Order: sequence, then C-alpha cells, then structure tokens
Amino acid sequence: MSAHPLLAIESVTVRFGGLLAVDDVSFTVAEGELLGLIGPNGAGKTTMLRAITGVVRPTSGQVLLDGKRLNEHAINERIRMGLALSQQLVRPLRGISLQDNVAMAAASSKTRRPLGALLQVSDAHELAQARQELERVGIAHLAEQSPATQPLGVLKRLELARALALKPRLLLLDEPLAGLNSKEAHGLADTIAEINAQGVTVVLIEHNLGEVLRICRRLVVLDNGRKIAEGEPQAVMAQPVVRSAYLGSETRAEEEADHA
Repeated sequence: MSAHPLLAIESVTVRFGGLLAVDDVSFTVAEGELLGLIGPNGAGKTTMLRAITGVVRPTSGQVLLDGKRLNEHAINERIRMGLALSQQLVRPLRGISLQDNVAMAAASSKTRRPLGALLQVSDAHELAQARQELERVGIAHLAEQSPATQPLGVLKRLELARALALKPRLLLLDEPLAGLNSKEAHGLADTIAEINAQGVTVVLIEHNLGEVLRICRRLVVLDNGRKIAEGEPQAVMAQPVVRSAYLGSETRAEEEADHA
C-alpha cells in the first residue's frame, strides 16, 4: 500500500482573467475510495475536474497522482499514468457499434493517434476487452447495436465502459446521472458503487444528492471556488455552511443575522 494518497490536490487556484474559479483548494483521495465532489452550480467542481485532467492548468498549486506531479503533463500523458474521465455529455461514434466504440478506447493504449486506435479495433484482444467492459456496466446484450438507436441511459453506461477500457487507477465521473429518471439514476449509481468495490478509485461529481449520499463514503464540498466542508456525508450535509450554500443567499442572510 502506498504511503501517500492516490490523488492529492494541494492549494490549487485557477484564475480565468479576473475570475477566480478555484480558490486555494486542497484535498486527497485514498486508493479504493469513492469520493463525492459536490456543490451548487458555479461552485468550481468542473474547473477542478479539468485541472485534474489537464484541460486547464492551475494558476498555482499542484495536482499529484500517486505522488507524481501532473501539472506539466498533457492530457494523454495523464491518461497513460492512470486517469480516465467519463464525461457528462456523451459523444460516441454513432457509425460503429457499442462494442467498437469501447474497443477504440481499449486500443488507444497502443497509439497516441485516433486513426491508429481506429485501425486497432479489429484486434481480438481489444474486442474481448470491450465485451468485458460492456458486461461490467450491464449492456453487453447491446454490443452489436449502434449508439444512434440507444436511449440516454444506455449511452451513459457506454461512456462509463469507454472510460473503464482505459484501465484507470482513478476514474473521474462528471455528472453521470444527469438527465436520467430516478430508476435509471439509481441503477447507474449501483453500477458505479460496484465498480468501486472492484478496486477502481472514483471521484464523482453529481447533483443528485440522494444517490451521492447513498453510495459515497466521503464528500468534499465546494462553493464559489472554495472548499467549505469535507468528511462523512451525513455530517457534512448537516453543516450550516453547506445547507446555506445549497439553499442560497436568503438562508445565508438569515444565518448571519442569527449570529450577529
């Protein structure tokens, strides 16, 4: 077991011109954890995710994966180091099957070029891995079908399978339950918990607090770019500062008046 956390965010600040999107945020994620990164709209969650994946570079602070500094590494290098992202907006290649979509992700480990990955999908190993990941997320029976004919619930699971095909040590999930009905969201949350139980470390950004509280064992809460709370879910959600962040400025004003 490593002596350091799998992911360490150390005093990360991100500025876009005059906008302070992330303000001196620090937290860690232990190997094997399922961490919920939550907060109201505009809290800085997506910017933090992008700082981890390399889409944006921190203005200050550092991101470490298994003790290795990521700040200077490109996105593709971070993926090879063990990161994978399942995005909120699902954009599969609709002209090929679900299985081939996942096989392309599996083949990307052999080449840095998308065309090279495309040429690898006929490899039996990648196709077998694709079938395995589709089974893992519960849609193997649809392997030969086109994404163009599938509902959002299936496409969300396809996006998860594509991320898992990269064999990540750390899986970042950006609102995987968005747009799903309650039954679909509950089922996909169960799948995420099962994947975590299989040994994949997960950081989950999600607005469906019911499912977050059900499957996560620890939360980090952001508001206006700052970390305002961290810890066991029920205890965190009971904190006045967290309730205030979710309920809005009116509640904040009332609480400030109570403490005046």
